[in-house]
Amino acid sequence: MLLIIAYLGFLSLGLPDSLIGVAWPSVRDDFALKQSAAGLLFIGAGFSYFLSSFFTGRLLNALGIGSLLAASSAMVACSVLGHALAPVWALFAAWSLLHGLGSGAIDAGLNHYVAHHLSARHMNWLHAFYTLGATLGPLIMTAVLTGNGSWRTGYLIVAAILLCLALLFAAARRSWDRADGAMAAGRSENAGVGMMATFRHATVRLQVALFFFYTGLEVTVGQWSFTLLTEWRSVPKQTAGAWVAIYWASICAGRILFGYLVDRIGIDRLLRLSTVTSLLGTLLFALNLPGPVSGLALSLAGLGLAAIYPCMMARTPQRLGKAVAVHAIGYQVSAATLGAAALPSFTGYLAERFGLETTLATGAVGMALIVLLLHESLLSARSPGEGGICR
Repeated sequence: MLLIIAYLGFLSLGLPDSLIGVAWPSVRDDFALKQSAAGLLFIGAGFSYFLSSFFTGRLLNALGIGSLLAASSAMVACSVLGHALAPVWALFAAWSLLHGLGSGAIDAGLNHYVAHHLSARHMNWLHAFYTLGATLGPLIMTAVLTGNGSWRTGYLIVAAILLCLALLFAAARRSWDRADGAMAAGRSENAGVGMMATFRHATVRLQVALFFFYTGLEVTVGQWSFTLLTEWRSVPKQTAGAWVAIYWASICAGRILFGYLVDRIGIDRLLRLSTVTSLLGTLLFALNLPGPVSGLALSLAGLGLAAIYPCMMARTPQRLGKAVAVHAIGYQVSAATLGAAALPSFTGYLAERFGLETTLATGAVGMALIVLLLHESLLSARSPGEGGICR
């Protein structure tokens, strides 16, 4: 039962995260904003997400995982409801802070549970449910907008779904808390490992940088591609919304598929193949070829990105050793959060000066190339947890 709820919990993380990508042109016009104003949402949510995930260990000890997940999922539901009802831009932006606080605690709490009780295969599939939620979000918003509805209706629908999931977490609170004793013991066991000593490892810094650029790439393409397709490439809203949904669906499907195949291919080989595929996808998207090529390019990029986050997480204890990985994984989650906030915001800022077509196309290719080069550097680096790289 808890495994099913854990999957639904990650679905609840992805569902609201991708809404703004499709809703943004309507939100921007309603509040008479500049394109770069979207950066305030990414920065606000990213900063509060970072704080929440950073202090999740203390919150788990104080509240227990059951209460933390129930309260955090209720916060996310309230934040989405707040977006739907916000009468002015300042309130709309402020609700992103609550969204980040709730999402960060859910993310870290569920990852703690899966790391202690489930396999790496389930870690891949858990993150697949995040992208399933991120796929459903654009579909819901697109259906509302193409039916001549308001973006506020799309947020209300998602808020209702999230409220149901929050009630489910609350109902299972005691079942989660029974597992919390083992998790708390694991946290205490590793409390003496030095955090700064961990960051001094060159391999740790490489991985932190890779997570920063990976999530920056994933979120930048996911959040800005709808605006680019509709306002710069004259793609109809319904088609553009479907293509963005396919992008997230490709990440989801890839994680499900690679969960089955990773043991046969090997993590490092799969990661190398993934980084090359994501670069090819972003290059194809940047070319702006006629017909449905942009949709195919987004699908290819999503498939390439699919395995990178969960496989890098699974690879971390093998590459660094368990003692170093305890803190390294925390650094990686923090870097991923910062990348997801900073790089989409920077893209919006540059788009006002150079145009979204140029900024997104070249920026996505550049980030994909950096991710590829960082991973190749990891393959040749000497890691603190092993004598060489296990291929």
